[in-house]
Amino acid sequence: MRALTPTRPLRFGEFVALMALLTATVAFSIDAMLPALPTIGQELSPNSPARGQLVITTFVLGLGLGTMICGPVSDAYGRKSVLLAGIALYVAGAVLAIQAMSIETLLAARFLQGLGAAAPRVVATAMVRDLHSGRAMARVTSIIMTLFVLVPALAPSVGAGIIWLSDWRMIFLAFVGFGLIAGVWLMLRQPESLAPENRRALSVRMIWAALVEIVKNPAVMVYVVALTFAFAPLFAWLSNLPMIFDDVYDRAATFPFWFAATALVAGTASVANAKLVMRIGMRRIATWAFAWQAGISVVFLGLIALGLPAPWDFALFFTFMCTAFFSIGLTFGNLNALALQPLGHMAGIGSSVVMSLPTIGSALIAVPISLAYDGTPRPLIIGMILCSFAALSLMLLARRIVSDKAA
Repeated sequence: MRALTPTRPLRFGEFVALMALLTATVAFSIDAMLPALPTIGQELSPNSPARGQLVITTFVLGLGLGTMICGPVSDAYGRKSVLLAGIALYVAGAVLAIQAMSIETLLAARFLQGLGAAAPRVVATAMVRDLHSGRAMARVTSIIMTLFVLVPALAPSVGAGIIWLSDWRMIFLAFVGFGLIAGVWLMLRQPESLAPENRRALSVRMIWAALVEIVKNPAVMVYVVALTFAFAPLFAWLSNLPMIFDDVYDRAATFPFWFAATALVAGTASVANAKLVMRIGMRRIATWAFAWQAGISVVFLGLIALGLPAPWDFALFFTFMCTAFFSIGLTFGNLNALALQPLGHMAGIGSSVVMSLPTIGSALIAVPISLAYDGTPRPLIIGMILCSFAALSLMLLARRIVSDKAA
């Protein structure tokens, strides 16, 4: 019994590795599925293959809803129990997906997986905060994010390798294994990080009051909505990229390698942001990033209209993909920090709400963009242009309604 309730703190290296594994759950669950999307659409929805893309956005919808719930529940019942419950739900969703015989069942399973994956996404961060603060927390978070960059780079190759050896259903078996490893490791080695005396009673009224306060606060909502428009094109692109590589550029076989290169380039955005943010400021960097994203998207849309010959058309597309994903990477951390800045008195619930609203909203925006796919990148680029200009407008509005010069 004592082995299941450890009390000795983990050594630093093991703790960071465990938190990195938990944090990577969402990225692995999305990116490993990318090579399977065309096959899923053709097999489970032959009359409308584009519905296979909903495997991504349905997961994100579940993730957004779960994110709102997990933070407050972990404040009341402890981090470890909520993490284990989330992992169990995640594994159950993966088992259901393996057996899915219809696209509707698969989407329901993915929604369930998203609900479960919300626990590692939110509660692992809270566990880090329980045990570390200040520069120590920044150190842990930086190491975790460095390891995290490797996941989106490698996950599509893992998914493609599994499909090559077996079929797309076995990717979900990999998710089961991933969840079991994380759950057993957490259960046997990590002590509970939130002492009983520091827990807060779960109250629907308190959660509702926090939600109302956030929605009524223009200094928060302007960044929450901007974050929604930042996430939306990313989810739409993730859903459509495998088909674009196959249909437009005939590079389905090498897609995982090109995606890995893009992920590594985009991962350097956090390094660049860390070097620039203290000198330039969060709001200015995010504003510039949206302006660059909108401008480069308009230019690329014009260039593909010229019909460049192969291989220059793909070289242009890959360059655009890297620059667009890099600019997206400059917005997430800054907008999250800006949105949470006025919520220091309710950081736990505030973080859950601020993370969940953009996730849900962006998934809803991404669905019509994804389904507009017509065998070319144009609908995605137009969607990115619209989202970028909307976010840029909100950032310019923020300069008028938020007076915090430290931002």
